[in-house]
Amino acid sequence: MRILFFLYLLVLPTFLFSQEKKTNEIDFNSKYNSSDSIKKPKEKLATLDMYRIITLERDTTYIDTSLTVKKLYSFNYLRKDNFGLLPFPNEGQTYNTLQYSLNSFSPYPEFGFKAKHFNFLEANQIRYSSVATPVTELYFKTVMKQGQNVDAFFTVNISPRLNFSLAYKGLRSEGRYINQMTSTGNFRFTTSYNAKNQRYLANFHFVSQDILNEENGGITTVEDFESENPDFQNRERLEVYLTDAKSFLKGKRIFLDHSFRVNSVTGSNNLYVTHQFNYENKYFEYNQATVTSSVNGERVYRFGDSYKTSGINDQTHYNKTYNKVGLVYENTTLGKFQFFADDFFSNFYYNQILILDTQTVPSSISQRINTVGGQYDYLKNKWAGKFLISRSVTNQSLSNLDAKLQYSLNEEMQLSFEYQNMNKLPNNNYNLYQSSYVNYNWSNSFKNEKINSIIVNATTPWVEASVQYSTFNDHLYFADVSSVSEIAMNQQIIAPAQYANTINYLSVKASNEFRVGKFALANTLLYQKVDQSDNILNVPEFLTRNTLYYSQDLFHKALFLQTGVTFNYFTNYYANEYNPVIGEFFVQNKKEIGNFTNFDFFVNAKIQRTRVYFIAEHFNSSFSGNNFYSSPNNPYRDFMIRFGLVWNFFQ
Repeated sequence: MRILFFLYLLVLPTFLFSQEKKTNEIDFNSKYNSSDSIKKPKEKLATLDMYRIITLERDTTYIDTSLTVKKLYSFNYLRKDNFGLLPFPNEGQTYNTLQYSLNSFSPYPEFGFKAKHFNFLEANQIRYSSVATPVTELYFKTVMKQGQNVDAFFTVNISPRLNFSLAYKGLRSEGRYINQMTSTGNFRFTTSYNAKNQRYLANFHFVSQDILNEENGGITTVEDFESENPDFQNRERLEVYLTDAKSFLKGKRIFLDHSFRVNSVTGSNNLYVTHQFNYENKYFEYNQATVTSSVNGERVYRFGDSYKTSGINDQTHYNKTYNKVGLVYENTTLGKFQFFADDFFSNFYYNQILILDTQTVPSSISQRINTVGGQYDYLKNKWAGKFLISRSVTNQSLSNLDAKLQYSLNEEMQLSFEYQNMNKLPNNNYNLYQSSYVNYNWSNSFKNEKINSIIVNATTPWVEASVQYSTFNDHLYFADVSSVSEIAMNQQIIAPAQYANTINYLSVKASNEFRVGKFALANTLLYQKVDQSDNILNVPEFLTRNTLYYSQDLFHKALFLQTGVTFNYFTNYYANEYNPVIGEFFVQNKKEIGNFTNFDFFVNAKIQRTRVYFIAEHFNSSFSGNNFYSSPNNPYRDFMIRFGLVWNFFQ
């Protein structure tokens, strides 16, 4: 009721006083207003194309304040369309990956703990800006029970060539289940500089990120949840495995990407020197005050025997330094030819060496990897291409071949092709892990993963389609290695494993929108097929998202309204389960999830440059049966009403 009252107070003044006419120009600089008695000339107007968002690859988009269904899809904690991701019950928890092609890979060994990284912004995800006037964007959305999710962004150009931006995204959500609170923060600072003669370009950013999750290990008795017993409608009455455990991921990064043109004046032939620097440190911490759990009144050691009787506090540390130096020759007819060499140094470490009966677990993995390579970029007329090849020159076997080609018939029709062949070093936590739990200590020397992918994308006014075919050899994963007796004692023992056979993966994705008058139907369909000898890479065969909605201008176009229903569905499959001790998902073949319907009802409105969202999430949960899960032991979200807004200020 308070949310409805707040929405009423927000919208009413706009209805009463808004007389603004639509225009594709914004008068940000005028010092005169309609109350001036004498007509005076206005200063220069700032057009929308003067408000640019720029990626590390220097692809450019513009700040968009429109209200569309795509904006609704990205109105979430990750601030992007999360089709193919299945969120856990509380905001800020992890996601189960339904669409495997969403995974991206680096040939270098990474930190690991991938289940904790969905909201962790990597270097290539940071965006830079160039704006005519200062811009502020505020994001707000309600969460589960107590807390809130906010994201504030501010950017300003000190001069036409120098930009700064500050941003902070914060979340605190209590959750509906025992021991499920989340608290996260993502601070970002960026600056971009472009010399007057375009001779020197630089992008710099600093980020500091922390992700804290209380970990309950899932519910102990799914029968209580599925029984629809009114006593368990209060989800805090459902018993969980862990009541005082938590995990914490924290990281900081300093990043600089810059280039210098050797020739003083731009010509048909240009020579550039480039350099990229990336320093990052992270640590993962798992805390559990009480080692034992309780299941139906019986004492359970959920993760097996422990070296400690209480107060587990396991920490894994990591830092890396990356330098890449390149020389680029640019010809206006032939394109860009780049030759580069890079140095990658990482240290993945603990504070002790473990000497066990079966093996010795070292305290660290330190690696220095040097690679050389080349890249060719072509952009002319309707063709764009990028071809990259790199190979290590040190002892580690590492290589990457990435080729992309795009043909644009016009602004609305494009066809692209991509091929990637990667020889990837294992992530560090596959080869080394130390824990207070006896069975969670290992030291391995796995083979490199071999990944081949072909991707074809087509964009037309009628449909957007994507086909991906990938093969995986020596695929690394985490497996449930619990014995029969350990399973009987409700224990969960997880260890890394490498699959000796080949996995073939195919995905076909299509999306389109049909419009009839003020009604529209937006559809996204995904088909996946996996060919493998064993159930290692498990995904649902079919996913769909369908949104039927109505759009209408109201109050002399002072308000733009969209309302409708979104339907989500995926077929049964053996979903991966989450393990909080290692911060990873593991493969299981005992319980399928899926085959449940999820309906969301929404009423969204745009008032000038403010978008207001009112969403009844999963409103059919109370009458469709309690068969909805995010993983075998973690139920999906119940029905709840959520409210939020995105507000842009142009000064």
